[in-house]
Amino acid sequence: MTLALNSKGRLIAVVGPSGVGKDSVMAGLCDVMPYLHLVRRVITRAPELVGEEYDAVSVEQFETLVQDGAFAIHWSAHGLHYGIPITVKYQLGKGTDCLVNFSRKALAHASNIFPRFLVLNITAEPETLARRLVARGRETTEEISKRLEEANKPLPEGLEVVHLANDGPLSQTVARGAALLHPASV
Repeated sequence: MTLALNSKGRLIAVVGPSGVGKDSVMAGLCDVMPYLHLVRRVITRAPELVGEEYDAVSVEQFETLVQDGAFAIHWSAHGLHYGIPITVKYQLGKGTDCLVNFSRKALAHASNIFPRFLVLNITAEPETLARRLVARGRETTEEISKRLEEANKPLPEGLEVVHLANDGPLSQTVARGAALLHPASV
C-alpha cells in the first residue's frame, strides 16, 4: 500500500548501478545544497555494513511496518526490502526537496505517488563500477558480476530524468549535479 501525496517539494530519486557512488554524490549534494533533505531508508540489511546510513530491520519488522502504513513506498531488490518512511510527505509538504537512494524498478510506481518527481540517474564506466564494488567489500565476486550485468538496465519511459556521470573527482560530479538540480528548485 502506498499513499498519494499532494506536495510542494520534489522527491529526487537517485538511481544508478551498484558502485556508481550514489551515497557519496548524495552526501556531497546535501553539503552544497543545504536545503535538500536526505531521506534515511529502512532496509532489511545488517546494521554494521558501511555505506549509506539506514535503519536496519528484520524481515518480520519490515512486514509489520508495511502493515502499519509506515512507508510512502517500499520495494524489494537484491534480496532485501527497502522502505521510504511516510514522514517524507511532511518534508515535501513544507516545500523541501527530498533526496533518496532509489531502485529503478520502483520508479514508475513512485512517479504516480509523488507529484513532483525527478530522477537523478548517476552513471559511470564499467571499470569504475567494478573497482568501487570490490573496494566496498559488501558483495561476493559472483554478486559483483551480477550487479555489473545489471548496470545498463534502461529506466522506465515517461519520467523526468537528469543524467550525471561520476567517473572523475567527486567534487566535480557534485558541482555538475548541483547545477542540474538547482534550476527546478527555485
